[in-house]
Amino acid sequence: MQPESSLKRRDLLTYAAFGSAAWAVASQAEGAGSTAVQGESTAPPRPRYAMKKSINLWAFPYPDKMSLRQCMELAKAAGFDGIELNYDLDSELSPKSGTKEFHAIRRMADEIGIEISGVCSFLFWPFPLTSNDPAERTRGMELAGKMTQAAHDLGTENLLVVPGAVHMPWRADHDPTPNDVCDRRAREAIGELLPQAEKLNVSLNMENIFFNGFLMSPMEMADFVDSFSSEHVKVHFDTGNIMEYQFPEHWIPILGKRIKNVHLKEFTKKGSDHSLEAFRPLLDGTTNWPAVLAAFDQIGYDSYLTFEYFHPYQHFPEALVYQTADSLDRMLGIKQG
Repeated sequence: MQPESSLKRRDLLTYAAFGSAAWAVASQAEGAGSTAVQGESTAPPRPRYAMKKSINLWAFPYPDKMSLRQCMELAKAAGFDGIELNYDLDSELSPKSGTKEFHAIRRMADEIGIEISGVCSFLFWPFPLTSNDPAERTRGMELAGKMTQAAHDLGTENLLVVPGAVHMPWRADHDPTPNDVCDRRAREAIGELLPQAEKLNVSLNMENIFFNGFLMSPMEMADFVDSFSSEHVKVHFDTGNIMEYQFPEHWIPILGKRIKNVHLKEFTKKGSDHSLEAFRPLLDGTTNWPAVLAAFDQIGYDSYLTFEYFHPYQHFPEALVYQTADSLDRMLGIKQG
C-alpha cells in the first residue's frame, strides 16, 4: 500500500484524471453553421436549455495561486451557477476540516452567491473500495464516510463515488481485482455507506468510467444502481469517460432519471497519446455536443453541467474560466450566433 505522505500532487491529479475521467471519442461535430446572405444569418436559432452551469475546482490554480474564496468569486464573476469542490488529504477540503469548517465554506459560498454543485475526489483511486489490499479498502471506506458528511455540511446533495475498479493502468502497484469480486465488494461497500447517506440526505452518485474495467455499459450501470432500491444511489454521468469506444448520447437515454449530476469533459480524438493532454478546453475537441445536450434535454435533465479539467492555465488562469462560461452559454443557447 502506498503511504499517504508519498502521494504527490501530480500523482493525485493523475488519479483524478483517469478516474473521474477516462478517454473519449467523438462523432463528427454537427455541421451547419450560419451562412451569410446579404449580411444576414439564415441559420435557425439554436435550442435553449435550462441546465445549470458549473465548474470543477481543478480548473483553478488552487491552492497554489488562488484561495478557495478567490476561486468561488471568479466562478461567480464568470457567470457560473455552481462550483464543484474536491475532497483531498491536505487542503481545507479534507479530513483536516470538520463540520464547523465546512459550514464556514458553505456560508462563504452563500455570501458570494454561488452554489456548491457537488463533492468530487481522487481518493477513490489510491484507496479503492474494491482493492485486494484490506488496508486500502478500509481507508477508502473511512474517507468515503467523511466525504458523505462533508457533502452534507457543505450543503450539497451530490457526492461522486467510484464504486470499484478491476484494473488501474495508471497505478503500477495495483493488483487487479477479478470482475466478480469487484462487483461483490462494490455492492457491499455502497450498501454500507447508504444508511449514512440516507440519514444525511446525500446522494451517492456512481461515476461511469472506462479504464477501471467496471460497469462498462449503461445497462450494467443501471442494474447496479437499481439494485439498491434507494433514491440516494444515482449516477454521476461523465460525458468523456467512455467516449474512446462508446458515445455519451447513447448512454444518456438508457440511464435516464438515474442521472443526478454531470461532468462535461472535452476530448480530442486527433491525438493518440492517451494522456492528460487528450482532455481539452470545452469545444476544443471532437465531442458531438448538440447530440449530447439534446439527449439530456429529452430525459428532462435540468441540473448541473460541470466542466471538469485538470490543467489550470499557467498564465492568466481566469481566461480558462471565462472561456468555459462563454462556451457553455453557446452550448445552452443563452448566446446565439
